[in-house]
Amino acid sequence: PYLDEVAKSIKMAVESNPTLLIEVQGHTDSQGSASYNMKLSQLRAEAVKEYLVTKHGIDPNRLIARGYGETRPIASNRTREGRARNRRVEFVVLQK
Repeated sequence: PYLDEVAKSIKMAVESNPTLLIEVQGHTDSQGSASYNMKLSQLRAEAVKEYLVTKHGIDPNRLIARGYGETRPIASNRTREGRARNRRVEFVVLQK
């Protein structure tokens, strides 16, 4: 799966750079309440972080799980395709 390919790159990056942190960002579409979507996005980010830690051995202290709910759409929430694109996880590189 694609996540396994990304996980290998993340592991190599954090192991070769001791000041690197990765923010695992969870996102949702706009269906449901804002508070529900915030919780869902946080759970989504935490699930991916847990996968990276348990399946790929990435140090959990190098990963930050953060949910953004529906606040950062990349597509219109008016179409099914747009909502599907907004339900996602992204990785952002940070420095300590």
